[in-house]
This record gives sequence, C-alpha cells and structure tokens, in this order.
Amino acid sequence: MCLVLYPHLQGVCVAGYGQSGGNEILQLLPPPTLQVKETQGLCPERDFKVECGGFSNRPVYSLKYVPDTSLLVTSGPPDSSLQVWQVSAEDSDVIKPISAIPTENGTGQPWAKIATISARAPWVLHGSRLDSVQVTEVESRKNVYMAACRNGEELSGLAFLDCNTLLLCCAKGQLCLADVRQPRDPLEAASGPPAPWIRLSSGGHLTLTDARKTSEPLASAKCRLPSPSSGTEFLCVSWAPALEGCLAVSGFDGTVQVYDTQSWDGSGREAEPIFIHKGHALGGAGSGGDPPLVTAHAWHPQKPRTLLSAASDGSLHVWDWVQPCGKCG
Repeated sequence: MCLVLYPHLQGVCVAGYGQSGGNEILQLLPPPTLQVKETQGLCPERDFKVECGGFSNRPVYSLKYVPDTSLLVTSGPPDSSLQVWQVSAEDSDVIKPISAIPTENGTGQPWAKIATISARAPWVLHGSRLDSVQVTEVESRKNVYMAACRNGEELSGLAFLDCNTLLLCCAKGQLCLADVRQPRDPLEAASGPPAPWIRLSSGGHLTLTDARKTSEPLASAKCRLPSPSSGTEFLCVSWAPALEGCLAVSGFDGTVQVYDTQSWDGSGREAEPIFIHKGHALGGAGSGGDPPLVTAHAWHPQKPRTLLSAASDGSLHVWDWVQPCGKCG
C-alpha cells in the first residue's frame, strides 16, 4: 500500500498495489489526535474516516499529491506512463481518473519514479531510466523538459531541488543534476546544494553525501537487517522534518527503523537503531500467508516523533516513540 500526506496533515491518501484490477485509492480524514492544536484533551475518536475513493485498474507503486491542486499522480506496472486523478469536490465521494501521461519510448520500461512541484504551473518529474526523464505540466500534459541523455541506467529515485533543478539517483548510486532551463545540456554529476542527500542500497547500506562532492561520503552506516532485500520496489528512507540528523528506513521487512546519524562516521559499521516499530510484523500475515512488508512510511509534518506507515496486508499505523536521552534532540 502506498501513502501520501497532504500539507498540514489535512488528509491522508492511500492506494493498493495488487496485480489484479480494482486497486482502491482512498482519501482518509485523520483522527483529531493527529491534528495539531495548542490544547488537546482526551479524544475518544482514534480512527481514520474515508472521505472519498476510487479504483485503479493497475497497481499503484507510487502516489504523489500535486501541490496547490486537488490532483493526484500515480505510477505502476506494466509500463512507465502516469495516471492523473481528480479528488472530487465536497458534493461527491469519488476520486476519478482524468488523464494519462505517456512517456516517450516508455513501452516495456519499468514503472516510473515521480515527484511533483507547483512552480509556474503544477509539474510532475517522472522517468524510469536516465534517458526517459522528463518534466510534464500536469493539467495540460505539455512537455516542459526532457533529459539529453543516452544512458539507459535504471533510476531508483528523483526529486525537485527547486523549480529549476532536478536531482536524479541511479540504481547503482550515481547522482546526477539537471536544469530544466537547459534541456539540451547533458546530465552532470551532482555538484549543487549543500544539504546532505541520503542513499539506501538493497543491502541496507546508508550513505550521506554532499551533492557538491559525491565522491566523498559525509558518513555511512549499515542498517540492522535480518537479510538483504530481494527487491527494491518499496525501499524507503526519509529525513525527519523536525529532528536534526534523524531518519527512518523501511521496505526490508515488517518494521520501520529510526536512526540518529549524528554519531555516524565513514566506516560503514552497522548502526544501532534508536527505535524499531514492529507493529506491522506482529499484526499477522500478509498476502499469500507471507509476513507483512512495510511498503511506505511518512513523518508527521508537525509532530516530531510521529510517523505513519503502511504495509502489504493493508494496515495503516500511526505511531511515535519516547525520545532516548541525548538522541535526535
């Protein structure tokens, strides 16, 4: 199951990824306990409420909210095209598909990684390989940028650094920068903003890199894993928005691990997580009787130690932890 949080946690959207048709896309209203208020007493209501929903005839492997709109963008097998969804107005409870965004020469390519931004107009950055990266205006489907690259290496992630700069991460760990104002220029090795970029491998290795000098990692460590991942579809690593040096990792099993990177060095030794959420793993079996796999997680935008996580058995958890002394302060 994929999940995405709306700004200020005004809503949560989740979607299924089963191979059969009829995967649900639901917009959920969070319980009052997740609403940020100056004073909040006991609250008996602790469940999410379904506000509206729809069905996708293909698996949803990635789900993104388009800022400042009522639109969602999804991607998933069997190709790298995108689907655009309209979250209906208050008088309707339907999330309906309104258009599709194809990728040039996208037939037979893996599903596309996606990122969204509201710049001059709502844009989506998408692609499955370096040579298929493009930026498309969501509402008009007009092509804004296409990478000038012949390298067909598969992408593991991509992001907008700002409305003009794109950061692309290949499956082998290489970081590249692109500028939408210079569509004919070749991709460059990343040499941009000073903020650390984090990379996660299928073997559980975490590397913090200054995008200005990718050849020299700032720090590295190895997650504590029962075994390396057999797939990379749902590996997820994210920085805490309100805790310095703190990040969360999921997608290897039925847990979400939280780490404090401030004590890491360049040795790559196994790191000790400061907290492990095991609720999904203890909740029961997933599809086919297999243990549940955490497929997505996200940090609450205002509550520093609160996270949401979703798993392959359809469960959605909201949880937090007590701050260890001197950790992630």
